[in-house]
Amino acid sequence: MAPPTPPNLEDLQHLSEEERASRRLTLTPGEDFWVFGYGSLMWHPGFPHVEVRIARVRGLHRSFCIYSHRYRGTPQVPGLVLGLDRGGSCQGMVFRVPAAEAEAVLDYLDEREMVTGVYHPTWRRAETEAGAVTAMTFVVDRHHRQYAGGLDHDAMVALILQGRGNRGLCLDYLQNTVHHLQALGLRDRALERLLKEARRLREARLCNKEEDQ
Repeated sequence: MAPPTPPNLEDLQHLSEEERASRRLTLTPGEDFWVFGYGSLMWHPGFPHVEVRIARVRGLHRSFCIYSHRYRGTPQVPGLVLGLDRGGSCQGMVFRVPAAEAEAVLDYLDEREMVTGVYHPTWRRAETEAGAVTAMTFVVDRHHRQYAGGLDHDAMVALILQGRGNRGLCLDYLQNTVHHLQALGLRDRALERLLKEARRLREARLCNKEEDQ
C-alpha cells in the first residue's frame, strides 16, 4: 500500500507574529478558562491546570485530517495528526486553567498549535457530567494546505505507518490516543480500526523482511 501524494509542504510558511496575534482568543481578566483536548493534549497537555473533566463537543468529530510535517512527519515524508472536523461529536477532556496562569498557557498553546495556522482557535460548548463549560477548541482550517480531510481509510493507514517527526512515530501518536481514550472508558471506533490495520500491516512487513534475510 503506497501512501498518497501529499501537497508540497516544503515551503509551508509559519504565521507571522501579526497573524498569530490576530487569531489569538481574548481571555476575561482574572478568570479561569477551559481547554478542550481530543488528541495529544489529553495525554500530554503540557500546561498547568487545576481540574480535568471528560467532555463532549457536538458538531465536530476527531479525525486524522492534518498532514504533519514537523511533529509526526517531515515535509518530504509527512505523517498525520488529529484535527476536529465538521459533523458528529467528539468526546475528550477539558482542562481548567487557573487565572494566574492564563496568559502564559495561552502563549504555550499558541506556540504549540498555531505555528502554521492549520487550526482555528474558537470557543465551543463542552458538555460534562458536572455541567457545560465554554472551552477553547482548536478546529481544523479546511482551506489550509495541511488539511487532509479527503483521505480514505487505506491512505490514512499508509501515512500513519510512514510518519516520523521530531516528537516520534505517527503510529505511537495513534496508539497513545486510543489507549488514553480506553483508559477513560471512551471508545473511538474509527481510531481503533485504524490502529488495528496499521498494526497488522506493520507485522506483515516485519515478517516479510525476516523471510527475505
